Amino acid sequence: MSRLPRFHVPGQPLHAIQRGNNREPIFATEDDYAYYRVCLLDAAKEHAVAIHAYVFMTNHVHLLASPRSEQGLSKLFQSVGRRYVQYFNQQHERTGTLWEGRYRATVVHAEDYLLTCMRYIEMNPVRAGMVERPGDYPHSSYRANAQGEVDTLVSPQRVYRHLGTDEAARQAAYRQLFRSQLGKYELEAIRAATHKGWALGNHRFREKVEALTGRRAAPLPRGRPKKVEGKRK
Repeated sequence: MSRLPRFHVPGQPLHAIQRGNNREPIFATEDDYAYYRVCLLDAAKEHAVAIHAYVFMTNHVHLLASPRSEQGLSKLFQSVGRRYVQYFNQQHERTGTLWEGRYRATVVHAEDYLLTCMRYIEMNPVRAGMVERPGDYPHSSYRANAQGEVDTLVSPQRVYRHLGTDEAARQAAYRQLFRSQLGKYELEAIRAATHKGWALGNHRFREKVEALTGRRAAPLPRGRPKKVEGKRK
């Protein structure tokens, strides 16, 4: 079965994941992380993609981003892929593909899920047991969003900006969100939507996405529809 086409809803961010082929590492040294960052920043500027949150894990990357155009995110990944794979193969004396097919993505209802998705992304190293606190991991947007560290990759989204009247207030409110863990339902909702290509949001948002894109934004109900029996004469 072929994959459904990706969504693009103007004004709504996308959560995207790109993995290494066979879950193999895509970063082996600190120089790799640094070069990938350069490639990503250049591509984001060229293709008008605002990045709100990110994490570079050993064998995959997460982005929460708002592309200005329908093809913006695809062009970003294509640009980064061509440039970074050539670099990585030369540096580590390898050949062939680095990525596990094309990236996966879902459109995110910002009002309901933007902050949840940001926490999901930036807590990845903690869930993986790599660090105890998200701020301990150097290759994510947490230090920018929560601690005010200068990060040229990060562009605050409007929902994040509404957390406070100035940067210090927003960062404090954002840190407060991390005092509680994401629930099982939230984790499963984000994972299912991203891996299967459904819209991440409430019922009304999914209906809006379906009307705009002309394709289903949520899975069909499980089980066969109930038969309606006719009246006996």
